Amino acid sequence: MEITLSPLGHTWILDLDGTIVKHNGYINDGYDTLLDGAIEFLHQIPECDMIVFITSRTTEYRRITESFLAKHGIRHDHIIYNTPFGERILINDRKSSGLKTAIAVNAERDRFREIRIKVDEDL
Repeated sequence: MEITLSPLGHTWILDLDGTIVKHNGYINDGYDTLLDGAIEFLHQIPECDMIVFITSRTTEYRRITESFLAKHGIRHDHIIYNTPFGERILINDRKSSGLKTAIAVNAERDRFREIRIKVDEDL
C-alpha cells in the first residue's frame, strides 16, 4: 500500500497494540514485540512530522511503554493513554485546494501492512 501525501507537515496518529507491537504482548509475554515491518515504516515518517501514539494501555504501563519506544529509537511527540477500546474517529476539513486532510488505514491485528510514503510536490 502506498500513501501519497502533500509536502506540508503531517500528524500521524497511530495505535500501539496490534498495529506497531504485538497485541497485549506487554501483558501476556511481559514485554513488547515490534511487528515485522513496523520499525521500517516508522523510520519513513519525515522528521518534521508529528507522531502521536494512542493506546488503551493505562498510565500504569507508561514507564515500560516509553522505555520500549526509546530502546528502539522510535520517536514520538505524544502518547495518549487510557483511550476507549472502540472506534477512533478523525474528522478534519478539506483544504480549499481540494486536498483531503484525513486518511485512515485499518490494519489487520498483529500483522503490519507494508505502507510506503510518497510525497507529491504537486498536492
